[in-house]
Amino acid sequence: MIKVEKHGVILKPTKLAFESKCVFNPGIHQDGNQVHVVYRALDKDYLSCFGYARLKGPTKVAERWKKPFAIPKYKYEKSGIEDPRIVKIGDTFYMPYVAHDGKNAIIACMRGKNLFDLKRSGIIGPMMSYRKASQLFQFSKLKDDYYFFSSYYEKYAGRNVLIWEKDCVFFPEKIRGRFALLHRVLPDIQIARVDSFKMYKDKNYWHNHIHHLGKHVVLEGRYGWEARHIGAGAPPIKTKKGWLLIYHGVEPRNKGRLYTAGAALLDLRDPKKIIGRLPYPLFSPDEKYEQEGHVNNVVFPTGTALFKDQLYIYYGTSDTYVAVASVNINNLIKELIKHPVK
Repeated sequence: MIKVEKHGVILKPTKLAFESKCVFNPGIHQDGNQVHVVYRALDKDYLSCFGYARLKGPTKVAERWKKPFAIPKYKYEKSGIEDPRIVKIGDTFYMPYVAHDGKNAIIACMRGKNLFDLKRSGIIGPMMSYRKASQLFQFSKLKDDYYFFSSYYEKYAGRNVLIWEKDCVFFPEKIRGRFALLHRVLPDIQIARVDSFKMYKDKNYWHNHIHHLGKHVVLEGRYGWEARHIGAGAPPIKTKKGWLLIYHGVEPRNKGRLYTAGAALLDLRDPKKIIGRLPYPLFSPDEKYEQEGHVNNVVFPTGTALFKDQLYIYYGTSDTYVAVASVNINNLIKELIKHPVK
C-alpha cells in the first residue's frame, strides 16, 4: 500500500464567534511557497461562512484572519455557505461552493481576477427537483441507488426538494477548449463540460445533462469503503500520466458513516476514461482527531499543494478541524497505474 504521512491538525476552532464551533473542508490555492486556505467555519448556531489563513510552506500558519472571508448574502445561502474549492483557470479564480437555504443544498460559485475580491456568479448547478429528475433518470442506464437517494432526500428535506448537489470542483484548465466541472448527483461523480461558463446557469443545459446523466458518470463506487457514495475532493492535478483525482468514499455503518480518501488517475483528453484507481483507501480516519468530533470518523480531502515531489493533501477531519497528510506524488501515480480499471 502507498505510504501516506499525516502531519496533524493545522487549524482549530477559535473563540471568535464565526468559527467557535468547527473549522474544516478547506479550499486551497498554492502560490509558490505560500498556501492560501479558505475554510468552512461554523458558529455556535451551526451557521457556516468562510474563514481565511495563509501558510508558509505546507503546514506553518503565517496569517489567519479574525473576520470571515465571506458570509451568506443571498436567500439561497441563508442557512450557510459550505465547502469551497479553489482553482485558477487562466487569470481567473473560480471557487464553487455549497449554498444552503435550510432545505436545499445547491452549487454556487464565486470568481474573479483577485482571490481577495471574488464576486458571486450565482447558482451553477441543476435547479431541478428530485421528483423531476427521477422522471429523467429512466432515460439513462442508472442503478437503483439514484432512485433511492431521490426518495431519501424527499423524506429528509421535504417534497420538491432540489437535487442534493455537493462536491463540485473545476478542472484547473479547459479540456479540449471546454470548461470541465466534476459534480455529484448521488451516488456517483459526474462531469459537466461546457463551451462557456454562463452555460452552467442555463436550465436547458442541465435538463439535457440530467436526461442523459448515465453518459456523464466518471466514477462510481466499486469497493466496500465507498459503498454508499463517492464525491470529488480536491481539484484534479495535471500530471504527465493523467489527471490525479483525490476524492472521498463513504461506507455505511449502523453506528454512522465512515469517510475515507481515495485516489484515481483519469485520461488527460477524456477524464471519463479511468487509467487507474486505488482499490483501497489512500488514508482513513485512524487518528483520534479524525475519529472524534462534530461528526465522527471523517477524513474529507478538499485541496492540495505540491512541494517538490511531496503532494500535501488538506482535509476536513471529524467535521471539526483542518488537517494535512502527504504522499510522494510519483509513487502514488505508479501505484495507480498498477491498478487499471477493467
